[in-house]
Amino acid sequence: MQLIDIGANLTHESFDHDRDAVIARARAAGVARMVVTGASREHSPKALELAHAHPGVLYATAGVHPHHATEYTDECDAEMRALLAHDEVVAVGECGLDYFRDFSPRPAQRRAFERQLQIAVDLAAKGVVKPLFLHQRDAHADFVAIMRNFEGRIGPAVVHCFTGTREELFDCLDHDWHIGITGWLCDERRGQHLREIVGNIPANRLMVETDAPYLLPRSLKPAPKDRRNEPMFLPHIVEELARDRGETVEATVAATSATAASFFRLPPL
Repeated sequence: MQLIDIGANLTHESFDHDRDAVIARARAAGVARMVVTGASREHSPKALELAHAHPGVLYATAGVHPHHATEYTDECDAEMRALLAHDEVVAVGECGLDYFRDFSPRPAQRRAFERQLQIAVDLAAKGVVKPLFLHQRDAHADFVAIMRNFEGRIGPAVVHCFTGTREELFDCLDHDWHIGITGWLCDERRGQHLREIVGNIPANRLMVETDAPYLLPRSLKPAPKDRRNEPMFLPHIVEELARDRGETVEATVAATSATAASFFRLPPL
């Protein structure tokens, strides 16, 4: 098993006491590579530091999550552009819109999102293609409208931690975006609708992620006492995903890993 976890928040403080052990456990479980999510001014540089410390195993993204949109200043924009000049930083984001929490005002979210999309445009104009690592919750219409304004000028995009409806899924696929599936699938309270639609995602658009330390799969037994999610639990998510797609685990592993390696332009193992 050579899985790729495309979204793990390994800079989170809950990993400060055992981060190396977490990475080792993931690799022992068959998670060969992990993309460390950069989602703020504070954590995006830390994601790059981790990628430098674990070459060939960890990669990073650089961006500002909509929860932190108010911190997106000109200085912040310059910082993100500097981070994205590094080869180990393989995607722009996490960026997007979140109208579920509204931790930042919606106008600020839209401005921060547009500025980060512009970074991808500017990189592409220089011949540097960095895909987009996107967040969307309860903001589908505005999200699609903003993305449409940048069509034809940006590279590939993945809607990470997809939790939307069937209609939203097909809308994303119609725009040629990739889809990231997490342990939300394993939540009998909120994820049942996902089980019914994941089979519609083409293999070359599907990727898997834990979003650790968040979204511990509720079907994982026994659950860790601290309720912290880790990349080593990605195989459990993939097993359930394969069942819902009506394919073998081996097929899901091979397809999602090949898609992720191509999407993020990772070197061969």
